[in-house]
Order: sequence, then structure tokens, then C-alpha cells
Amino acid sequence: MVLVDSSVWIEAARRQGDLATKVALRALLDEYEAAWCSPVKLEVLGGARREERRALEMVFGVIPYVACGEPEWDAAKALAWRAREAGHALPWNDLLISATAAARGWRVFSRDAHFATLAGLGGAPLYQPGYGGSYQGDVEG
Repeated sequence: MVLVDSSVWIEAARRQGDLATKVALRALLDEYEAAWCSPVKLEVLGGARREERRALEMVFGVIPYVACGEPEWDAAKALAWRAREAGHALPWNDLLISATAAARGWRVFSRDAHFATLAGLGGAPLYQPGYGGSYQGDVEG
């Protein structure tokens, strides 16, 4: 499973958005591998234009959803401490998204460079689409 960050949803929703991002997201959706969580819900749906809301809620209504509770917040706190000790001050929502995915053994698909830093600190590994944006299953390595 891949937790899709708001940066990907937002880019894919743009008319002139990055085509590679759009194709990779579509591949995740087609393979039933895309998931989302409560911070992404607020970032995407909270910022959606009125005419986009219904369509986005329909998409989000059929993919796996994780509501972040105390265990996820505690994992994010521990990740924040590791980041701080390594000299990084990162946004709380990125910490929570990465910790939520990591706790489940999921990867994160994001266009935000913070997630590469978090992956190196014990957060969720990054999802890299396959050739032509195709779905790339778990890669041993």
C-alpha cells in the first residue's frame, strides 16, 4: 500500500499539472494501492475549490483511509525528535503522514522533499513509480 501525500493529489488535480505525477497516481488507483490519511484529508479537501469537492470526495470514499490517533501522533513525535536531533525542523503534518505510513509498513508518494529526509530518519520509505508511471510493487533492497 502507498500513502499518497497531498502534494501528489494537488498536482494531479491541476489542469496543467505534471503528467508523470498524474499517470503514477492513476496507476496506484488502478492497482488499488493508493491510501490516504486524516492530514491529507484536511490539506486536500480543505483547500479544494467548490466545483472539485464532490469528485474528490467520491474518489476518497473508495480508497483505504487511516484516521490518525494517539499511536500515530506518538510515532510522529518520536520522528520529530529524531529530525530535530539531526538538525531538521519539519512540518508537523509531514511528520504525521510519514509516521502513519511507516507504522503500517507502507510507502509514501510525495512531491515534497521533506519526505526523503524523513525516510532517512526512520519514517516511511518513498514510493517511486515504475517505468512510464506504472505501479511499482515493493522492492527488496
